[in-house]
Amino acid sequence: MFQFTLILKAAMKSLMKNRMRSLLTSLGIIIGVSAVIVMVGIGEGSQRQIESQINALGTNLIVVFPSFSRSGGVSHGAGSFNRLTMDDVEKINQETTLLSGVSPVIRTGGQVIGGAGNWNTTIYGVNTDYFKIRNWELESGSEFTERANKTRSKVALLGKTVADQLFPNQEATGQKIRIRNIPFTVIGVLKSKGQNGMGQDQDDVILAPASTVLYRLKGRTNIDMINASAVSTAQLDAAMEQIRTVIRRSHRIESGDDDDFNISNQAEITDAVTSTSKVMTMLLGSIAGVSLIVGGIGIMNIMLVSVTERTREIGIRLSVGARGADVMIQFMAEAIVLSVAGGIIGVLLSFGITWGLSLFTSLTAVIEPFIIMLSVVFSAAVGIFFGFYPARKAAGLNPIDALRYE
Repeated sequence: MFQFTLILKAAMKSLMKNRMRSLLTSLGIIIGVSAVIVMVGIGEGSQRQIESQINALGTNLIVVFPSFSRSGGVSHGAGSFNRLTMDDVEKINQETTLLSGVSPVIRTGGQVIGGAGNWNTTIYGVNTDYFKIRNWELESGSEFTERANKTRSKVALLGKTVADQLFPNQEATGQKIRIRNIPFTVIGVLKSKGQNGMGQDQDDVILAPASTVLYRLKGRTNIDMINASAVSTAQLDAAMEQIRTVIRRSHRIESGDDDDFNISNQAEITDAVTSTSKVMTMLLGSIAGVSLIVGGIGIMNIMLVSVTERTREIGIRLSVGARGADVMIQFMAEAIVLSVAGGIIGVLLSFGITWGLSLFTSLTAVIEPFIIMLSVVFSAAVGIFFGFYPARKAAGLNPIDALRYE
């Protein structure tokens, strides 16, 4: 332990003789470590943000949507072959056992006229289960009832954006609006959800009874999709299979024939998005890691220069009894001190950068302790790897030749 302390003091003393050069030598490591931590932190933060936004879509969400049709070998795109109906929703609700809620979703758009003017928005026709499935809560008012759905009542719930546009600085609940010149009564305002992962405003929406939207606004029998919620995450796959069985029976699809619908769940959506995010995080971290290699090459370069400058000093040490291993350990210690010090400064710098990003931008970086530890260890490894050759060169000098060196 005492010998280690002496070696460390000698290395620090040697490096402090050329403070500016030592700092510039460590700059590559400083930038490399901070870049790796910040890039990986941004990737991790973005991944968590995406996961949070997907979880906000609903609890154990399952989505059923129409398949596509082909004619003459040409695909007409997703949703072009729509056989989903309200009967399918009813049968799923009655014949499945692993769902906590099922709701049709009928999507349309239109100009909405309110107290302060008009606003073009999206209208969704849903039932009472939809609020539980998609985690929608109310800021004011109350949800519509199942009776309102059955009687095609002209009632609506406004998203926060729509409410602010149509009724600024006043209570929207109880007010009258017109959707495509059809009068509706506002019975509540939804709590704000903000933007989703693609930057779309989730509050720019109106929710109304499914039957009202389907028959009064769209005038058709097919619904756009079905949302359902499994009783638990563990039951997602089994619940999807139950839904598939019910719809195939409802649509009279023969065994061996393809489904005329598609089913996806929240876990699949999360996996698809987060896997992409993880790849991007690894890519960003790898690119930033290149600067650590560049920093290591800088350390090797300066250490080789240092060996040349201190050739006579090395010769004197060898001539008075120092072993080649002692000289090698000294130069290795200097390289490791340079890299580790650069790593520690880089960690501190990364905290400052992430604080600035969170303060002045919408980016959120999540710095894991494991990444910090890994970065410092890797910076030490860089010092050992790139300091080995200069140290070995110093240890291999001939004492007589070294003393003659000018």
